[in-house]
Amino acid sequence: MKQTLAWTEYCKSLAPAIVETCAKVSVSSGPGALVKALGAALPEWKFRHALSRGGWYRLGGILDHQGERVSDNLESWVENALDERDGDFAALCDDFIDKKLYATRLVGQTHYLVASAGDSTDGFLQLEIEDLQEMRVHQLFANEPSTLEELVDPRGGADQPVPVGLPFYTFRRIQHIGAFLGRMLAQKPEPAPIHRMIDDWSKSSASNTSAYFNHWVIATREHLDRYHQPVFRAQPIATLAGEAPEFAAASGTTGLKLNEALSHFDRESGYPMAWYFHMLTSKAVPYWVAQAVVEDSLGGFAYLPQRDVDVVRHWLHQPYAL
Repeated sequence: MKQTLAWTEYCKSLAPAIVETCAKVSVSSGPGALVKALGAALPEWKFRHALSRGGWYRLGGILDHQGERVSDNLESWVENALDERDGDFAALCDDFIDKKLYATRLVGQTHYLVASAGDSTDGFLQLEIEDLQEMRVHQLFANEPSTLEELVDPRGGADQPVPVGLPFYTFRRIQHIGAFLGRMLAQKPEPAPIHRMIDDWSKSSASNTSAYFNHWVIATREHLDRYHQPVFRAQPIATLAGEAPEFAAASGTTGLKLNEALSHFDRESGYPMAWYFHMLTSKAVPYWVAQAVVEDSLGGFAYLPQRDVDVVRHWLHQPYAL
């Protein structure tokens, strides 16, 4: 636990340099320029870009019809305005229907960067940097909203988004993944699926070929439940460009044809046992394959190393998914 706390504090100490770097680097110069600038700011860490995930947004602020900023926080502004009217939503709408106020969104993508921090499978730093752009979206109150959600975030929006400014980088978080997973175990000793995946990687042929963070990042979340106890979530995300490879074998395939399908999947993914880890996560490989692989091994057709067969057999006895 001491090591976990030490990594947590150490990661916090790196944040100021990362924040400063984000402010200096233009999004238009691409992730490569960001990696280069981070290398200059933190020369002891060799970060590389692993994955970008977009298609999300969060609520922004409010602009008037001339583009002047009314508020940086749409939700807070609405809450305060409602409080001033004793929670009367209809009165709020009546007071502002003619004001021509516009909501904004921060549309973005998350860049995951990784750096080795030890020899263990989960011994790496994961840095998340957001690439954001503020967009003017719908006119507030123009859709005659009847609920708070219809006011601040109507489905589909009402107008074509208009950029408010240039895209920019902002620091999200940096963490030692092993330390985060250690905190999960400290809070709930029963291993979660992510712990089992990390353990399976360590025991399989994949660990002899490549580092886990060369092929996966881990999306983490932490919040407090109603009893104010921490709740942790960790979801692995493959860093493959595009979709997982196609698994070209029909149900019931065994022997040489199954071996060929598994080998092709692994070659396309770039490491051995990729089929197994995608069976657990992306579902690109169906579950029947695990049973067929073990039955082939028991029948004397040993196309997988014994260590890999052992991993698959253990999963058959105690299955899990992510």
